Amino acid sequence: MNDPNTTTSPNDTRNPQAPSTPPPVPDEQEPRFRVRAAHTGSTITVYQAYRPKIGNPAARNGRFPPSWSRERMTWIKPSFLWMMYRCGWGTKEGQETVLAVEIGREGFEWALRHACLSHFVPELHTDRDEWKRQLRRAPARVQWDPERDLRLQPLPYRSLQLGLAGEATVRYADEWIVGIEDVTPLAREIHAHVQAGELDRAAALLPRERPYPLAEDVLTHLRR
Repeated sequence: MNDPNTTTSPNDTRNPQAPSTPPPVPDEQEPRFRVRAAHTGSTITVYQAYRPKIGNPAARNGRFPPSWSRERMTWIKPSFLWMMYRCGWGTKEGQETVLAVEIGREGFEWALRHACLSHFVPELHTDRDEWKRQLRRAPARVQWDPERDLRLQPLPYRSLQLGLAGEATVRYADEWIVGIEDVTPLAREIHAHVQAGELDRAAALLPRERPYPLAEDVLTHLRR
């Protein structure tokens, strides 16, 4: 499940920058599994982090450079703060350039409809062998991980990660992308406010992520 252009897997939960804070109070109004993202009527913004030789030309040209691999799985994340947790605010080796990638909603929803969960769930899959067959065939896979707060501490509800492979990777690179922006300066500015204890100022700079409207059947096979 690793993105070849980064150095850690989606399951890597190391975060040396995060200070120790009390556990968050559960938000009873927030469902455990829901896609939250910055979105318009036709697009959704997802995040990735790359080494500069990938990220800089991608942001400059609005397309990934030839050195970006189409043969391996790549993970996209609608949550800005989960991306910050993943890349350590752009400080982790190989993830120094944070990109906001705006893609068409039709492509994003196509990927969800054709995705398989990244792990076996008895309530959703006939048996483990059938799940493995689905996983091999699926051009996309979904993983749910705890959403993060400004101090990158886990929240009691989940953030979606979407892994793209094969046909989905090609469609993502060639058809779905509307624009790519380097948001590394924004990440650094927010991080500086967090380090200074200025959480209100940090929060004011966050991308506006709202519940993303999806038909019920789109996520039925992806909730665990």
